[in-house]
Amino acid sequence: QGVPCAGGRRCCPRGSRCSADGESCITPPGTGWGSHVLGYTWVGAPRAIPCPDGQSECPDDATCCMTASGAWGCCPMPQASCCADKVHCCPHATVCDLARGRCLSPAGDVPMGTPFPAWKRQSPTPVTLRQVLCPDGRSACPDGATCCPLPSAQYGCCPLQNAVCCGDGQHCCPQGTTCDLEHSVCTSSGGWAQPLASLPKARDVKCDDTTSCPDGSTCCRLSSGAWGCCPMEEAVCCPDHVHCCPQGYTCDPQSSSCLEEGGSRLPWVQKTPALARGGDVRCDDTTSCPDGNTCCRTSAGTWGCCP
Repeated sequence: QGVPCAGGRRCCPRGSRCSADGESCITPPGTGWGSHVLGYTWVGAPRAIPCPDGQSECPDDATCCMTASGAWGCCPMPQASCCADKVHCCPHATVCDLARGRCLSPAGDVPMGTPFPAWKRQSPTPVTLRQVLCPDGRSACPDGATCCPLPSAQYGCCPLQNAVCCGDGQHCCPQGTTCDLEHSVCTSSGGWAQPLASLPKARDVKCDDTTSCPDGSTCCRLSSGAWGCCPMEEAVCCPDHVHCCPQGYTCDPQSSSCLEEGGSRLPWVQKTPALARGGDVRCDDTTSCPDGNTCCRTSAGTWGCCP
């Protein structure tokens, strides 16, 4: 029951309001838990709080506290005070009195709490590459588009989903319509017509002479040394060789997120393996099909290419 702040990335506890700059939560006097507290930041799963080691996390209504063993524990209170003995903790805006084993506040003393062990963070869920891979296995079109063959045997991107590819290899029409190349329109059974859509060429991003990523991606090295694809243009490759961040952000391993100069955060993105470039599929000593195809015999006994 928190209060969402402007921008959608931060929130404040119930009964408070967000400050104008979105950096703090303002609480009415007399609540007993302070006039200003820092706003929570949503990073990854909103139901867990990442601890400073970047590997442990606690429930969203708890607080990360270092334990005597050096591991992170979870104090079962939001925004708690971690006591210096690394064994106990106290509610927010109270003070640990280790000699008496109490938590001191102007409203009265309360018993100390004991942290329970934190659990290891789950690996970030890979973000689905929102692109349509064309039948050649190399080219890709934006999500919601359709791959259509060009006269050059390459693929173009029709900016329509489940589109009809026209026979001239240069245009396409919406689903359920027919290409009328003579009049340069798409016609439907209902009698309406609209101009043909042209096909921009589908491109891939070249990592090296043998590897590429779909258009709109960025080549980033994986921990294995091979190329991976970050599904964003001009992205920032993180030093862990696993994740990446949008342009203008920096990788923050401590919180497993992308940090902008202004302070806002985004979940970081996991890279996908890059695709092998080029290389035709060999049918026999004299015949081959484009990469990503399959050689199939035709009724005439010659080789054909299934895309």
